[in-house]
Amino acid sequence: MNKKILIIGYGSIGQRHAYILKKYFKLKEIYILTKQNCKPFKKINKLSEINNINPDYIIISSQTSKHYSQLKYLEKNFNNKIILVEKPIFDKFKKIIIRKNKVFVGYNMRFNPIIAYIKKIIKGKIIWSVNVICGSYLPDWRKNINYTKSSSANKNQGGGVLLDLSHELDYLEWIFGDLTIEYAKNFKISNLKINTDDYLSLIGSIDKKINLNLSLNYFDQNPIRQIIINGMNININADLIEKKLKIVKKNKFFSKKFSFDRNLSYRKQHFHLLSGNFKNLCTFLQGLKILKLIEKIKKK
Repeated sequence: MNKKILIIGYGSIGQRHAYILKKYFKLKEIYILTKQNCKPFKKINKLSEINNINPDYIIISSQTSKHYSQLKYLEKNFNNKIILVEKPIFDKFKKIIIRKNKVFVGYNMRFNPIIAYIKKIIKGKIIWSVNVICGSYLPDWRKNINYTKSSSANKNQGGGVLLDLSHELDYLEWIFGDLTIEYAKNFKISNLKINTDDYLSLIGSIDKKINLNLSLNYFDQNPIRQIIINGMNININADLIEKKLKIVKKNKFFSKKFSFDRNLSYRKQHFHLLSGNFKNLCTFLQGLKILKLIEKIKKK
């Protein structure tokens, strides 16, 4: 594959993108906009240098608070580029019109085989309730940095559990339909040394007919990521960490175990973008919709 790649930002997610694109796609022209050492990749120091590269595919994986200004620059100065903005698209809702480029948002959980399987198996089913819980321990997230200095720990960098773990909001809408919020608590409750929210408890509905309970946190030292779905003649318990499903369908029980590595959903996302197959990707407008939902939650 002969394409020029630019990655803006070289934190943990930027490094992951660079590694995947080099190893699995055999791409040789990968440029990184960063202040860090990024060998073996080619380094640039400022946005204006992008003009000299003229990349085909651009990934914005900087601090969330920088996404808006960087995307605005790209939209103003380039045409017909494929741009992936890491989730969430911005730290707060901001108006921007995209006409010249194709922009997508990095909600790669849509390419998780378990999420994709759930979307397929519940199609046409009457669903009564969905319960989602996602909890992990922020100090364990990034081994190469003190968690208190990470973007997740700082409001001015676009951190917070609601923004960081917005994957759950996206895949719920992608699988089931529009979310409506009836009640939400979103603030900091733990002893973590951060100034961002570390807890969300939400009650609402999906597509105006499915009851929803959603819980997110930064402080669970026994990581958990589960989806429990109950409906007419179907019950599903999905464990995204253990990569297994327990399903009761028309009174018959069966389980399904998945085997895939952590990078699979990223690889699939990149494959779709590089091959021009935009099906199942989170579009720019869908990413903005999730951001509007986040702001509604914050106001509750």
